[in-house]
Amino acid sequence: MRLRCKVNGEALEADDVWPGESLLYVLRERMGLPGSKNACEQGECGSCTVYLDGVPVCSCLVAAGQVEGHEVTTVEGLAEGERLDPVQQAFVEKGAVQCGFCTPGLIVATHDLLERRCQPSDPEIREALAGNLCRCTGYEKILDAVRLAADRKAAS
Repeated sequence: MRLRCKVNGEALEADDVWPGESLLYVLRERMGLPGSKNACEQGECGSCTVYLDGVPVCSCLVAAGQVEGHEVTTVEGLAEGERLDPVQQAFVEKGAVQCGFCTPGLIVATHDLLERRCQPSDPEIREALAGNLCRCTGYEKILDAVRLAADRKAAS
């Protein structure tokens, strides 16, 4: 099938897409957007999280055929040109990026949290990020990055 959807604000097409292949595969291999990571392929780790029509989803679990005519925002789409999104910037500044494999999903999950709750409590942050696994950190730098992004959002 020819898949037509809006990705990061741009109308895109991909040809010869099998309707059952994952959105993650289409984004990475057919559309050249490697930000979302392929880790578990079971929706357990959160590394592939993207927005689908404004709702965070594990793109490894979404069939490409379901995306036809819909809007997808990836971690790449959060930035405005070369200017990082405040969440992305906070992750860099706080050293919350180690190997980087979990980072895209954590950034999308944090972005979603801060869209819903400007100044989340630590338990709210932990709950919002519970679907994202990181094997490199003790999560403290990630939590620091979320707090910094929340503080900056509240101040703006």
